[in-house]
Amino acid sequence: MTIDTVTLALPSKGALADPTLGFLADCGLRVDKPNPRQYTGVISALPSIAVLFQRVNDVLYKVADGTAQLGITGLDVVKEQPFNEVVVIHDDLHYGQCKLIVAVPESWIDVTSVIDLAEVAHDMREQHGRNLRVATKFTRLARKFLYEHGIHQFSLVNAEGAIEAAPTIGYADVIIDLTQTGTTLRENHLKPLDDGTLLESQACLIGNHAALKNSTAQRDVTRLLLEYVDAALQGKRYIQLTCNIRGESAEVIAQRIMQNPVTRGLQGPTIAPIYGSDPWWYTVTLIISNRDLLPAVDYLRAVGGVQTTVSPVRYAFMDCSPTYQMLQDVLDQ
Repeated sequence: MTIDTVTLALPSKGALADPTLGFLADCGLRVDKPNPRQYTGVISALPSIAVLFQRVNDVLYKVADGTAQLGITGLDVVKEQPFNEVVVIHDDLHYGQCKLIVAVPESWIDVTSVIDLAEVAHDMREQHGRNLRVATKFTRLARKFLYEHGIHQFSLVNAEGAIEAAPTIGYADVIIDLTQTGTTLRENHLKPLDDGTLLESQACLIGNHAALKNSTAQRDVTRLLLEYVDAALQGKRYIQLTCNIRGESAEVIAQRIMQNPVTRGLQGPTIAPIYGSDPWWYTVTLIISNRDLLPAVDYLRAVGGVQTTVSPVRYAFMDCSPTYQMLQDVLDQ
């Protein structure tokens, strides 16, 4: 690897593996893996990036030790094993959403909150002479959460495999684990506590602080990556509306449209005459927020708009990459 090349570590297996490749493809950064048995790949759109496939936990380690300068992994992994060498560049890539939660047996009818759980832990110590047993892979986050909520009489069971089965099998009383839909919890007769969420996690982009701070070339490559990522994520927030409107002039039509906030768009409408038709007809193009679609269509109809079409916005490049700007601020500290 040359000094100008940035290594990007990606999950090789697990729940984030395929969604990560799909996300990058949606950003225009398709990853090509010449040999499915190899642990390397390339991004033709950014030839200065070398891809390294690793297990989701190892992505963090590779970035921490500088083997990779960038990586995509779960925010839960980063929070569980924080490294001073690792900077979170983007904490929400809008996929891989899950929650780290406390779940107890459904049979514990009166236990619905962390306060209730604290009482259970106290009673176990007083009446049975033992600690509350908590099965989890997230020992650091679990310990911190329990201490912060006044629960000190517990023992962590560092479980592997199907943690949800731990209370049924009998080697733990409750669990602290990740969940997406809650289906697996229900299948194992568990329920989450109402206020028992430790962390809302999703895929995140991380980087090696020292490598990015000390290498202008590697920061430049990172900026290019973030331009694609930010533009793709921004693009998902917007749609393009095009409609035809009859009016006295482009200025009059623009004034009607600008009167309503939902039809002002990113920077106002683009209005052009329709040639070969009635001279009073114009085509109006707007870039608006997804959530304003129907209100915008209704308003355009009210001011004479017809034949409205809607197109997705693949990329929305702003004045600069906001994520890269934030990264620069962090590196300059």
